[in-house]
Amino acid sequence: MKNNKIIVKISEGLGNQLFMYANAYSLAQKYNLNLFIDSKSGFYKKSIYPYMLHNFLITSNYADEKEIFNTPLKNFIRKILIYSDFLKKDKRFIFESKNTKKITSFTPVKLNENISSIYIDGNFECEKYFIDYKDEILNQFKIVNSEKFNNDYLKLIRNNNVIAISVRQNRYSERINNYKSSIAINKSLDFVKDTVKYIYNAIDYISPKIENPIFLVWSNDFKNLEKYFPKSKFIFVKNETDKYLADFYLLTQCKYHIVGPSTFSWWGAWLSNFNGKICIRPSKINPSNNLDFWPESWISV
Repeated sequence: MKNNKIIVKISEGLGNQLFMYANAYSLAQKYNLNLFIDSKSGFYKKSIYPYMLHNFLITSNYADEKEIFNTPLKNFIRKILIYSDFLKKDKRFIFESKNTKKITSFTPVKLNENISSIYIDGNFECEKYFIDYKDEILNQFKIVNSEKFNNDYLKLIRNNNVIAISVRQNRYSERINNYKSSIAINKSLDFVKDTVKYIYNAIDYISPKIENPIFLVWSNDFKNLEKYFPKSKFIFVKNETDKYLADFYLLTQCKYHIVGPSTFSWWGAWLSNFNGKICIRPSKINPSNNLDFWPESWISV
């Protein structure tokens, strides 16, 4: 293997972290490069999300401190390097392609194999970036010590025809201090209402196809959700220990998915590796700036 390397900057929540790594892993395999993870530059400033990829069976090493930009001074140096890189034909810093409105779509990434260190930065929220390495990605994204999540929810999933439902709350207001922005709060509430409408359309579609379905609901916040999903018909998945990872693992163990408009739910469904898997996705809700966010094989409702 070449000594040339690709360094991927990881940031944001778990779903986006998985997209970032999956794209970089695919590029490393395609170009025969050594892949290194920058797990610090995207988190050294105040962040509502922690780095989480260490919870998976990822084989890549971490970038050396000399090669990351995890302080204000280093970040300033990075900006200078990017500016100088802009004037060069062969780029060291590769960013996801976006238009003036920050909208993107699947655009194949081309690398110069003669550059010793390439930095990759962007979300790349589309399976087309890594679908050629699906089997390897499935192995890389297995959770370490997943047996600790063998709880009653998992028994229910394995012994019944469970349909996984995901609802993301506070999408536009979770970053607002003390939820002071009424605009962001109302936007989040509208997002949930649109999600609920889609979910019930998806339930009408999938229910006749599944014998004795049981509906399990995942959410980052269950507040007020019972008015949409009564407990007489729906079971809320409330993991008390290690909620984020436990929720994620249980999602991957489901065969039938009403995929919520979030990267977390997207990956829970994508990593589900069952014959006859059914994934339903919303036709009118795209939580990503990527126009190719939803896999073409998923059913649009």
